[in-house]
Amino acid sequence: MKILGIDPGSIKCGYGLISLKGNDPSYITSGTISPSPSKPLHKRLKYIFDALREIIREHRPDEIVVEKIFFAKGAKAALSLGHARGIVLLAAASEDINLHEYSALEVKKAVVGYGRAEKQQVMEMVRLILNIREPLYPDSADALALALCHTNTIKFKEAIQRS
Repeated sequence: MKILGIDPGSIKCGYGLISLKGNDPSYITSGTISPSPSKPLHKRLKYIFDALREIIREHRPDEIVVEKIFFAKGAKAALSLGHARGIVLLAAASEDINLHEYSALEVKKAVVGYGRAEKQQVMEMVRLILNIREPLYPDSADALALALCHTNTIKFKEAIQRS
């Protein structure tokens, strides 16, 4: 099973793809979609949508994971984040892929074991769990953390079905 985590943003949209074979997640790819910040919002959103569809079509993930809405620094930032999340939802729906959502607290708890972990702790745990040697950008690390959180949910559901 391939899981694509997406950390939405209208300036930087992180993505991370992992596979789950048995109980072992393994790293496939990650990166950041970065439209020009000087472009108007609608052009940046189209750029993100096109890039996400290309990633989805190239890698054919079985599931997509995105972070639930949280409170942003201000109304304008929250609105931009909402637009970017909408693009992720649309990309998943347009390619007919199941979408799952987790809160930042759930993701941090699943990856680090502590719901109030710092960004650096999450990034380091993602690198350790997936055995990634090169540095990760924060947005792609967050996307990989989302995918890892979903693997925990999958494993938990499978364990319950076996009992």
